[in-house]
Parts: sequence; structure tokens; C-alpha cells
Amino acid sequence: MSLTEAKAAELEKTAKKLRYDIVMMIGAGKPGHLGGSCSVADIVAVLYFHKMRHDPANPKWAERDRFLLSKGHAALAQYAALAECGYFPMEELETLKELGSILQGHPDMSKTPGIEANTGSLGQGLSMACGMAIAGRLDKRDYKVYCILGDGEIAEGQIWEASMTASYYKLDNLVAILDKNGVQAMGPIVERYDTNPHGEKWKAFGWEVMEIDGHDVKQIADALDKADEVKGRPVMIVANTVKGKGVPFAEGKAAFHHGMMTQEQYETARQLFE
Repeated sequence: MSLTEAKAAELEKTAKKLRYDIVMMIGAGKPGHLGGSCSVADIVAVLYFHKMRHDPANPKWAERDRFLLSKGHAALAQYAALAECGYFPMEELETLKELGSILQGHPDMSKTPGIEANTGSLGQGLSMACGMAIAGRLDKRDYKVYCILGDGEIAEGQIWEASMTASYYKLDNLVAILDKNGVQAMGPIVERYDTNPHGEKWKAFGWEVMEIDGHDVKQIADALDKADEVKGRPVMIVANTVKGKGVPFAEGKAAFHHGMMTQEQYETARQLFE
């Protein structure tokens, strides 16, 4: 069912709050994954605050939908969502990457409530998502598995082994979302290791493919709903996004894949989302 105008506005406000949390976690003078975290904020907002079935009071609820952030360096977006949902106190965001913190630089299921798998070694998340989807089928549970990939990450060969596995086993309880922001750590995808064309490749591997604006909450929600109707094959949603979305000085810039904000840039970014 399409989002109402009120619900869409609420999700847009939530995505803005997630970006605020991301900026606050990084702060000034410290390296942090601003670009890739901001590019997925709208997608993460729709998943956690609209689409997914989950329970912050019971993170291991057997019937929950599973979410894996295969591009684990964007963990700040997921941490912000988990805190806003109530998986842990908001104050924990202030401890990001500190010794003993439950919030490390990449997702760690042994430390953080709500994290399904340790990710960040790029290329591995989709394989784990396949395993969870197969487990759901064997256990006769109707949960969905959602997995966000990066367009730089999919240069990893393991991604394509997993894509064939998902297609072979007809994992229609698996939905992958490609964060197509066009920029990896060292520069534009097309100038480094061009993984295009994306939709055509996933179709060739037997997936149902949709392409959307990854910053339009209505398009995101509609695509996720349509994915529920697909039978007999996994779904890939190619989400066209902007690296560093919402922070003008960082948008489309490889320097903010894992760069530092000056005090002035930090204050500017913070004020954008207050």
C-alpha cells in the first residue's frame, strides 16, 4: 500500500534525524564514514520505521525480519536507526568507536543489540543473507531478509557467487538493495572499477530487478511492497543515491567516504539537520 502524505513526511523527518545522528557521531577532526552513511539514510529509515517487522524489546524474536548492512562501513546509519527505535539508549551514540563501546567502526553482533551479523569485510553480507533466507524456509518462518550492498563492494567475486546461489534456490524471501551512489573510497566507480551496468547484470543472474530514487521514501516503500509480491526469485532494488546526501560540501565527494570534517564543516552539517 502506498504511503500517505503524512507517513511519507514522517519518514523524511526520520531520515533527517538519522543524518543528524550520523553527523553528531562523527564530530569534528575525526575520520568517519559520512558519505556512505548519509546515502543510505532514507532506505534505512523506511526499513526500520515502516517496513520491517522487529521488536527493540526482543532483538532475537524468531519471527523478526532480518537486516544486514553488507557495506558495514555505513554502520552509523544503522546505529542511528537502532538507537532511535530504542534498541539501546541514545547516549550510546556518543561513544562511537571508543574502547569498550557497543558501537564499533563496523557492525558487531556480539556487542550491539539488533545487529544480525558482523559485516564490513566487503563482499560477504549477501552470502550471509542467503543463509538466513534458506534458514527461514527450512524453519517454515515467513520473515524477510534485507541486505544493503554498495556499488563499489559488488566488485567482490563473492557477491556474484551469492547472487547465483540466491537465484538457484529461488530465495523470494530475500531482498537486496544496491546503494548506487557512484563513488567508492578512492574516486568515482566508473573511473576505478566500473561495476555497471547494474540492473542488467542482476537480471542476467536470475533476479527480479527494480530501479528507484533511493532518496524518495515513497519509491523506496513501493519497491519494498512490490518485492513482497515476487515469487520464485530474489529481488534486487537498484537505489540511485548521492554520496553524502544532505551535506552539500560532502555530496559526491570521495574525500568524505572516510574523511574528517573541520569544526566549521561540522557546525554547518549539524545545523542542516537540526
